[in-house]
Amino acid sequence: MTATTAPYRSITEAQMIPRLVRLGPNLYGAVYTLMKLLPAHYILRQADRRGALGDRTTVVETTSGTFGLALAMQCALMERPLILVSDPAIDPNLYRRLTDLGARVEICREPAPVGGYQEARLRRLAEIRAELPDTFCPEQYGNPDNPRSYGVVADLLHRTLGDVDCLVGPVGSGGSMCGTARGLREHTPHTLAIGVDSHRSVLFGQSDGPRGLRGLGNSLWPANLDHRVFDEVHWCDAAEAYAQTRALHARHALFQGPTSGAAHLVAQWWADRHPDRLCVVMLPDEGYRYQATVYDDSWLADNGLLLDALPAEPVTVASPAEAGPGWSRFDWARRPYDEVPGTVPRTGRPLPEQALS
Repeated sequence: MTATTAPYRSITEAQMIPRLVRLGPNLYGAVYTLMKLLPAHYILRQADRRGALGDRTTVVETTSGTFGLALAMQCALMERPLILVSDPAIDPNLYRRLTDLGARVEICREPAPVGGYQEARLRRLAEIRAELPDTFCPEQYGNPDNPRSYGVVADLLHRTLGDVDCLVGPVGSGGSMCGTARGLREHTPHTLAIGVDSHRSVLFGQSDGPRGLRGLGNSLWPANLDHRVFDEVHWCDAAEAYAQTRALHARHALFQGPTSGAAHLVAQWWADRHPDRLCVVMLPDEGYRYQATVYDDSWLADNGLLLDALPAEPVTVASPAEAGPGWSRFDWARRPYDEVPGTVPRTGRPLPEQALS
């Protein structure tokens, strides 16, 4: 075999575009090494072009997961100082990688009364910005360059697969699903968008609460989340997501994290129900961070997360308030948040960009 791919300029460019892998007769996975590299790379490059990154600008952001790693990788390559504000959920291996890459990581030890750890992190971030003379915050929750960066993914999907009838993916900041779905609909307006959330996440109308399943869901409403993009919403619990993550590895040798498992559970169900239509599922990151948890049977058993069998289908509910505790499905129908019955009112909850202003 002769290699024909031109060399990449950096590891972030080499890893930010997904590989398309066939997972069934009508199901393809958009498999990422680290999905957040795409918006991190795009946001920082666009800021640099606009002159928002001066010689002494410090990049600052709030994160407890892979967006922080993506920023740390990109800032190391750009030789930019980086401060990340996180919380106790950050795992030691990720913390070590971030600091090895030169990032300063601050941990908020106590949650805010409203908005939890995410609100506490936003408040500390605002304090840091007030202390420093020159900062730039990527603001992944509210920066339109986040969803805009996924236009290249939509073009790749349409160019490679043709008409995509359904896009399934986890929702956290809203960037990947909203940006990719909008890009696909420039070619195929009928493309369905199915968002996958976790229970006790405010994103699609439930009350905020503790969530064992990390990497999707939110305690605040991101400005980048456009509810009018979504046709359906599914909620999964941690045990279901973990079991499907293991099944994805066992059946397809794809070693991904639990957000990928949650999305694949929903996508496989949809693809099986619509054998004549093409479905693509977003699989955000690899599973190395989860070897001692999701991929460890003893850990799953000790935490009551080892399932004997997965449900064959979700329970369809009439409102977000009825969803749970297991896999649930709701017909969102591309409606604005406030037009969906049974959602928790958003009055009094700050959006991230408001909290950072």
